[in-house]
This record gives sequence, C-alpha cells and structure tokens, in this order.
Amino acid sequence: MARVFGRIGLLSFGGPAAQIALMHRELVERRDWLAEETFLRGLGFCTLLPGPEAMQLATFTGWRLRGTGGGLLAGLLFVVPGAVVMVALAALYLAYGRLPPVEAAFLGIKAAALAIVAGALWKLRAKALRGRLAPIVAGLAFLALFVLGVPFWAVLGTALVIGALRGGDASAVPAAGPVPRTFRTVAVWLAIWWTPLLALVVLAPGSIPAEAGLFFSWLATVSFGGAYAVLAALAQVAVETRGWLTPEQMVDGLGLAETTPGPLILVTVFTGWLAGAQFGWLMALATAGVTLWATFVPCFLWIFAGAPHLERLSANPRLRGALDMVSAAVAGVIANLSVWFAIHVLFRRVADTTPPVPNAASLDPAALALAAFASVWLLMLKRPLMETLALAALAGLGLHLL
Repeated sequence: MARVFGRIGLLSFGGPAAQIALMHRELVERRDWLAEETFLRGLGFCTLLPGPEAMQLATFTGWRLRGTGGGLLAGLLFVVPGAVVMVALAALYLAYGRLPPVEAAFLGIKAAALAIVAGALWKLRAKALRGRLAPIVAGLAFLALFVLGVPFWAVLGTALVIGALRGGDASAVPAAGPVPRTFRTVAVWLAIWWTPLLALVVLAPGSIPAEAGLFFSWLATVSFGGAYAVLAALAQVAVETRGWLTPEQMVDGLGLAETTPGPLILVTVFTGWLAGAQFGWLMALATAGVTLWATFVPCFLWIFAGAPHLERLSANPRLRGALDMVSAAVAGVIANLSVWFAIHVLFRRVADTTPPVPNAASLDPAALALAAFASVWLLMLKRPLMETLALAALAGLGLHLL
C-alpha cells in the first residue's frame, strides 16, 4: 500500500478529474483491490463531503483496504508530496518570481493529464452510466455546471432526490459499526484537529498562524464542491480582507497548484506561505504548516466517521438509488472539470464567463502538440504512466528551449 499510494501521490497531477482517473487505473483496473461498484459508491460519498474529493477518495480506499491505518497512509501519501513541492515552489516564487523552464515542463505534465482524463472518461461512461436514466442525469449535470453555472450542491442535491424517488435494488451488505464507536471517532478527531489550533490561539493570539488556523478550519467545513467552489471565498478573504497576497499572486498560486501533484486545494499552502513570509521564512513555514493541518485533518474526520456506515445505508433501496444517481452526476462533474481544465491548458486567454469562452487566436500549439503526443503514447501505445509524464515534461522543456 505504501508503494502504490506513494506512486499515486507522486503522479496525481492535473486536478481532481485526473487524480480520480489515476486512482481508478491503479486500484480497480491494474490491481483489482476494489470492486468497480465500491469505488464509484465511495466517489459519490466523497463528493458529498466538504473538502477535496480526490484526497478523501484516497483516504476512503485506504480505509476500505486496511482500516484507519490504511486510510491515514493513503491520505497522507496523497497530500504530503504535493505539499512539499508547493512549499518549495512558493519559496522559489518569492525569491525569483516565475521560472519559465519550470512552467514549460509543467505544461507538458498538464497536457499529459488531459490524456489521463480522456481515457478515464471513456471507461467511466460504461461503468457509472448504467441504465437509461444515468446517462441523462450525467448529461444534465454537465450542462447545468458548465453552461448554466448552477451551484455544485444544487446539482448533487437534485441527483439525490431523483435517485431517492426512483429507488434501487436492495442487497445484503455488512452491518455498520456501532454508533458509540462513531461518536468516539468524532471526539478523537475533533480533539486531534482543534487541540493544536486552540493552543496556538491561546499562546499566540492575533498571530498570522493563529488567524490562518481559524480561517482555514472554517473553510474546510464549508468547502462543498471541491477546490474550484471555494476559490472565490479564499480569494475574497486572503486577498481583499486580510491582504495576505495580491490578486496576481493568487492567480500564480492557483497555476502552481494545478501543476503540482496532490489536490488543487494545496493553493491554501501557497497562501499560507506568502501570508507568513512577510515576517521571515520561519513564520512562513509555520503558517504553511498550520494551513496544511487545518485544511486536511478534517477530511480524515469526515471519512472515518461516515465511511463505516456507507455500505449499510446503501442497502436501503432509496438510499442506494440516491447514491447511484449521485455517481451518475459525478460523471457529469468530472466531465465539467475536464473540459474546464482542457480549455485552460490549450488556450492562453479564456474569458471568465459561464461557460468559459476561449479566445481562438490564443490556442497554444505547444500544449496541443504535447496533449496529442501524450494521448498517442498513453492511450494508443499503452505505455506506462510514469514514462508518459516524464517524456511530456521533457518535451515541454525542449519546446521552450527551442
């Protein structure tokens, strides 16, 4: 598990759609560690929770395989590599500004992520969209999100209602753990989450790390819909209210988060580093660490408290139907994220509208060529993922040097 989830953590580029595709490829297709139905049900469950769904899916799959220890291992290995890279890039960013060679190599990685997502969507269409209603729900979810800009929670809520009204087949499943155990789990993880933060507030009131701990803990509890859904709140507070960074730095941080392994919400670590950097690198490191803690520890609470009850709840026909429709809607969500990501990778200028409209004249020939190369190499020639990412990064750097 350490080897496999470490590999997933190091290769999880390209945002949630590519990360979910990578986990499906590694855990369901290559190793058969999880059944297709279990993976999709876990994905639907994680999508309903606040926080980054890809990181929570990794934690869920680890918990499913080896309990709490497995969930901790999988979740930490998914987050820590990207967090280390993000801290290093934030320090380099403050010291040197944008680094064109690094951006060029990451362009190749982002283009390769497009190929990963395309392959995953092609496989997902036959596995998550079973029956006549599921493809319709997925299509409507995509249109509602991408074209109309309907809130994420409204799309999933509608899918839940449709699925509950329609119902599903009941099946025998293992019983969930006792309720007292759930209360104990919640108490333990609330203590783990808040004890160091409250100590920081008491010992260093008004400090940047204390303020960051409180703010990002609040953000972790309201961040339904993944990273994209909370960027507006993050930008409003971090940029406009507190002045931790400028709007241009916020955009650059998002760009760095999109090109590093791990969840896109690691942009919070970049924000924490810049917030503390005005008081020296030790304060920057402390604030980034507190931000990382407040952002991701709650994810373990949601998973370890809720996952033991998922199978029992899924045995209820109405709840099973609701989760099935959420899984179908999630296919539309992934398609929406994929198209959004593809537009922003392939075009240099994209209008900030709903739907986002790219400037045709700003098409990046290098990004298009890199995406085509990665698609052929990975999907047609069936070459290894690590090899594809490495070659795409080298190709991006080579095009920049030329």
